[in-house]
Amino acid sequence: MTTSASDQVNGAANGYSNGQASGSTKPRNPLRPGIYSPTMTFFDPETEDVDLPTIRKHAIRLATAGLVGLVTMGSNGEAVHLSRDEKSAITRATREALDEAGFTDVPVIVGASEQSIRGTIELSKQAAAAGGEYVLLVPPSYYRYAMDEAALYEYYTSVADGSPLPVIIYNYPGAVAGIDMDSDLIIKLAKHKNVVGTKFTCGNTGKLTRVALATNATTTKSEGSGYMAFGGMADFTMQTAASGGSGIIAGGANVIPKTCVRVWDLWAEGKYNEAMEMQKTLSKGDWVLTKAAIPGTKSAIQSYYGYGGYPRRPLKRLSKEQAVAIKEGVREVMELEMSLP
Repeated sequence: MTTSASDQVNGAANGYSNGQASGSTKPRNPLRPGIYSPTMTFFDPETEDVDLPTIRKHAIRLATAGLVGLVTMGSNGEAVHLSRDEKSAITRATREALDEAGFTDVPVIVGASEQSIRGTIELSKQAAAAGGEYVLLVPPSYYRYAMDEAALYEYYTSVADGSPLPVIIYNYPGAVAGIDMDSDLIIKLAKHKNVVGTKFTCGNTGKLTRVALATNATTTKSEGSGYMAFGGMADFTMQTAASGGSGIIAGGANVIPKTCVRVWDLWAEGKYNEAMEMQKTLSKGDWVLTKAAIPGTKSAIQSYYGYGGYPRRPLKRLSKEQAVAIKEGVREVMELEMSLP
């Protein structure tokens, strides 16, 4: 697909918007530039029952640290280990906790991906009923052989037609059998009224730049069209800002939210050298968390905040030695985190 210069400049007039399709629910909170986190799901260490009080506590801690949005049922939320009732309870508890703590302007995005169009629309409706305001969707991948560009286009546009919540595309090849949507397809999908953003966990900042340009994405320095181009990992926070991105949806922000926010803010303030130096420390620490994945991220939260626990089986629990190694591996960035107001 070829995007003309006029299309890029006048993105909102061509369908790029932070809006919704006919018949969908208008979110009470717009998506703002800044740092978001896909929140962890916490469990009782003995029974593996969902621990809603800790989920509430965690949401408030992240919002207090300056995050402008939260994602429930993302990859870090172990959505694949949860029943539909549990998913709804977690989203509802997160929304209620934010509201009760005064963070009524912090939107809740919900991972709502299923393998069928019908199932994804149903899950999106359930997310809306639980207080979600947007849905974050990876493409279906079980029948990988059938997922060509035409099938992906039909999936996203059909879901966007039927979802009561605006859709954010989630490009995460590592979670969907290697499906990696290119910028042409994403730009084409972005013209749908109910598609309002993309999360680039592929780590391709060139792709992010092309999509941000074509959609006139909203940034800290520009209101833009309302379309959001999100980086997908904390270790390229500064690079996302430099590429014209709208923000970061980062698992590492569960552990080091203030550091992520500070890097983003420094770049927005034009303090590029300071942002770069802090990004170096952020990237080193985030790599430890990325390699350790969900068990390691929960272990780091446990070590430094006194809660976190373990994932649901079959994900393994870390040994004491592994937990100590994670704690030491993130010590430098945690010292930075604890020094920030």
